[in-house]
Order: sequence, then C-alpha cells, then structure tokens
Amino acid sequence: MVGRHAAPRARRRGLRRLAVLGLGVVVLLGVGAVAVANIDGPVATTTSTPSSLVTTTTTPPTVTLTTVGDSELGNTPQVVSNPAVWFAPVKAALTGDVVFANLEGTLTNATTSKCGAPSPSCYAFRVPPAMAEAYRAAGFTVLNSANNHAYDFGTAGAASTTAALAHAGITQAGLPGTIGLVDVHGVKVAFCDFAPYGNTNNLLNFAAAAALIKQAHREAAIVVVYMHAGAEGTTADHVTRATETYYGENRGNPYAFAHAAVLDGANLVIASGPHVLRGLEWYRGVLIDYSMGDFTNFHNFATVGDLDLSEALHVTFYANGYIANAAFTSLRLSSAGQATIDPTRASASFVNALSRSDFPSSDALVEGNGTISQANIAAGLPARSVG
Repeated sequence: MVGRHAAPRARRRGLRRLAVLGLGVVVLLGVGAVAVANIDGPVATTTSTPSSLVTTTTTPPTVTLTTVGDSELGNTPQVVSNPAVWFAPVKAALTGDVVFANLEGTLTNATTSKCGAPSPSCYAFRVPPAMAEAYRAAGFTVLNSANNHAYDFGTAGAASTTAALAHAGITQAGLPGTIGLVDVHGVKVAFCDFAPYGNTNNLLNFAAAAALIKQAHREAAIVVVYMHAGAEGTTADHVTRATETYYGENRGNPYAFAHAAVLDGANLVIASGPHVLRGLEWYRGVLIDYSMGDFTNFHNFATVGDLDLSEALHVTFYANGYIANAAFTSLRLSSAGQATIDPTRASASFVNALSRSDFPSSDALVEGNGTISQANIAAGLPARSVG
C-alpha cells in the first residue's frame, strides 16, 4: 500500500425537514391555512380568510461555506517562501462567508517534537507562526486542529498555534471541549471538529461527541461537524462502514460517526485524514463528505496514484440550517503539492464513482456544471404514513 508520505440515537427533525425536502405541509389555523412547499427556494406563505387573500414572499438570508481538506505550507526549515503565489491558482475557489481547512501541523517555532530521533514512521510538522497571516490572506476564516499533528511540538507548539490563529483573526476548532463559533450576517455557525485522540474532541467517544454537537446546536443555527477519521493511502478511498485502523491505530468508524452526528444535530459533515478523496452521501437531508483529501502541501505528502486528486466543497445554507444548494470544484496537486483548479474534473468523476459504489441509494453526485444533485436528499428519512 502506498501511504501519504513519500449506536447512534434517533433524533426527530420535525415538519420543517419535510418542507425542505420539497414535501408539502399544510397547517390548519382556525379558518385560515398556511401552505409551505419547496423551501429549496424562497419561502412563500399564503394566508386565506373568508373575506381576503394576502400573499407575501420573504427571501431568507443565506450563509455560504467553502471547505477543503488537509493543508500545510511545509516543514521548517523547508517552507513556502511566497504563500500568496502558492495559493494563487486556487484563490478563485476559496470564496464564501466562511472558508475552512484542516491545519495539518503546527504554527510554532518550538523545536522539541513528538518524534524525538528521526523516524521513517513519525512525522512532525511546523511552520512559523506568521504563516497564520498567509492563511487569512488566502481567505481562510476557520482552521481545524482536531488531527494527529496538532501536538507535533507538544503543548508549547499547540499553544503557539492557537495564539497565531487568534492574532490573524482565524477561528480555531477541534481542541478538547471547544466549539468554533463564527457570526455571518447575524447567523451563528458552529464548528464541532473531532479526531480519534484524547487531546482533541474525541470521535471515539460518541456520548461526549453527541453532547458537544447538541451544545453547538443550542448556540448556533448552523452546525458543521468535521471528522479527521479513517485509514490512509491509495487503498483507503472507500467507506467501509467499519472501524478503520492505520499502523495499528484506531481511526474510528467514519460512517457510524457521521450518521450519529447528523442525528445529534449536524447540518453538514465533512472530513479529511485518509489523504484521498472519498464519496458523498445524503443522510436525512444532510450532506456528508467522507474525505476531501489533501488540499495543499509543500513537499511533504505523496501525490502518486489518486493522492493528487483534491476538491473544494461549496455549500449554501438557509439561516435555519438547511442546505439550499451545494457544489464541487475539482482540484489537482502538483508533484510539489500545490493545488490548482482542474478543468478535466477528474476529482468529480472519481468521487462520483465512489459515491455510486458506496452509497447506491443515497449518493450525492456531482453534475456536469459542478452542482451536487439533490435527487437523494431525502435519503435516510424514516418512513412516514400518509393520510
């Protein structure tokens, strides 16, 4: 195998979910009636009384989000010399009210790493704290630290990373017990980020994860759950629906965790960690992206086989947390690890094949224009009687 280095609990979502899925809902109020249908577009309400008919149309506010996978700008002393030039080929894809990535490594000048003596199976990544400003200039507003590299340089490195992100105005998520909160047009967006480690929000502890997601749901209208989960390498592109391991380490069950996160209140579930792309699925009206792959790196990760395929995921939410639309941008990594927009759409084709294979009745397919089909958006909803 080529690697990267050269019992959920049911939760009722109510009638509004049915409306979002394009199902008609009629609530009788005395002699009047309010009809709500097709909330994939503007909400139209019509109220009728015996003597008058009043029609109003309200367009709800929306929040746009772009997410990408694992990102690092080198490893001191070998780091990107001009980050603006490095990010330039993908800058057009890094748009939205919120732009998210997994920070694969630390922002620190600390020198004592977790590896001790050099080892072919231990990797510790660091770049200068000033690189936080480069991420902000590229458009990033939220970076994740729930991964296996957050403590590459111990607590000193982790503290330096937190301070650097705060100084750059970037929201951090993923450290134990923390929720990354951002405010967009008066709409709160929460990031609950998880990895299979005790020094992050731990995805192996379903009860603690559920409590944190539910807390986020109370604090924000939109809850994004990120998971750094699953095996790694070119043979790890399928979602197995089982516990996955890598070098003997329990990397969680991404399928079970993602579904549980939706039941606990997530409005979107995204992931990286396998360093390859994985499929997209609709579950109870929520989009799950099981791995966004590597977004950008500087001479640290392999780009052989399908390891050079990457993506940017774009999701627009209504202010109530439901998805209005989603789209996919295919990216490709150079041998040096620089991402560019790929006009051949190789990543979209690859992901569609995985989605069809792994989720035949709930796949979320990327269409020719890059939009993600909502044909299966109702997948995973419980059966309901009619009449």
